[in-house]
Amino acid sequence: MAAKQQIFELLNTLWPHQNFERLDMKEMKKNMTQGTENKLYEGSVFTKLILFALPFLASNIVQSFYSVADILIVGNFSGPESMSGVNIGGQVTLVLTKIVIGLCMGATVLIGQYLGAGNRELLKKVTSTIITLLLAIGLGITVIMLAARGPILRMVQTPAESYAESESYLTVTVLGLVFIFGYNALGGIMRGMGDSKRPFYFVMVACITNVALDLLFVAVFKWRAFGAALATIMSQALSMFLCIWYMRRNNFQFDFRLSSFKVDRAQLKLILKLGLPTSVQNGITSMSFLFITAIINIVGGVSASAAVGAVSKVNNFAFMPAMALSAAISAMAAQSIGAGNISRAVRACQIGTVISVAVTYVFFVLLQIYPGAAVSLFGDDPRMIADGIAYLHSFSYDFLFIPFNFCINALFIAGGHARFTLINSMLSSVLLRVPICYIFSITLGWGMWGAGLAAPAASAGVMLVILGFLFSGKWKQNAAIQQ
Repeated sequence: MAAKQQIFELLNTLWPHQNFERLDMKEMKKNMTQGTENKLYEGSVFTKLILFALPFLASNIVQSFYSVADILIVGNFSGPESMSGVNIGGQVTLVLTKIVIGLCMGATVLIGQYLGAGNRELLKKVTSTIITLLLAIGLGITVIMLAARGPILRMVQTPAESYAESESYLTVTVLGLVFIFGYNALGGIMRGMGDSKRPFYFVMVACITNVALDLLFVAVFKWRAFGAALATIMSQALSMFLCIWYMRRNNFQFDFRLSSFKVDRAQLKLILKLGLPTSVQNGITSMSFLFITAIINIVGGVSASAAVGAVSKVNNFAFMPAMALSAAISAMAAQSIGAGNISRAVRACQIGTVISVAVTYVFFVLLQIYPGAAVSLFGDDPRMIADGIAYLHSFSYDFLFIPFNFCINALFIAGGHARFTLINSMLSSVLLRVPICYIFSITLGWGMWGAGLAAPAASAGVMLVILGFLFSGKWKQNAAIQQ
């Protein structure tokens, strides 16, 4: 109890007028046993935020083992060429996944606000619309990507030594896009309704399956990047079907019958209004990473590409607390705004930011002290390790800005200000990070260290814009459901 009391004393010291509640153990027990809905606009802000964020954080950690297991097992059993192939092919797949997650965010915000307002009819319509929309998009993108995968791999300057592995990994993951999209859509819907635990349970089962299949396909069958991709897709499919099974069993808003796949035009318009800017934002950000991948391939070839793949997995874990708390902030703030309680949304953002900063800064210190230990987990190639240490040393300064950017942006998204986050993303990725990466790494000759330094430089610039919008007070206007 003393530790809990100290946490609240710290929060009340930082924001003396907010009156943060103590943990209500009865409420915690009640929340742990609830179904698909969770009223985040009621009760203790701190308790609800933590109870939502922890399963989401655990889910992200477990889900990251998909890609980590791929590159870790491939790096140790198949070498730098296959490791580079998994990294490059995975970056292309990530662009598509991030675009879909952006659309899901639009639906998640609407679901949260409709739940907060008690509008069951619109809740049902938006759910069926987002599921139907993403199914159609998934099938369409699969056909396009099968034709375009070759030109895309050449565009990012894929090294000749790892081209076949990159193409193999990308082909398999493209064929499984429907499963990747499906899980992200269903998981986003459940989180919009305040349930972050079930997605965690399902992805835990899938992760264990993924690691087992990785070891079988890569370590035993020697299928290299192809085996890693096949293990990932089979595991994602399992996650999606577990979500469907649970939703049908609990009389969810959508019953997954053929006749239920419908698009409501009004809800489609709102989903696109909120989700399209975030989708474009995610797409632009991910595309910028493809351009950076091309720069990295020019700077150091296969070893540099493999190093960046390893570092990206380490960074993913460091970013997860901020990502989980930003998702919790967005869900709670959306429901609170829908219920007309702006102050509760602000309190959620404040608490989430403090916790996010505290945890992420610990990662920063550890990776500054032990960068080699982190990179060497993914293989023993000396050049790959040296490139990874140089890149990680400078990139990790991004951890100083990410918690603020993620958490405050989550508050803006909950209020429907997706266009602002789109502008922010373009500023960060297109106007700042890619040019800075090229100048630092190639023009100035700073190599991998310069390439890594581009990330914190871009985040620092974006943070100034975010703080300006925050203090302007314009974000308080609910832009989500205004026609």
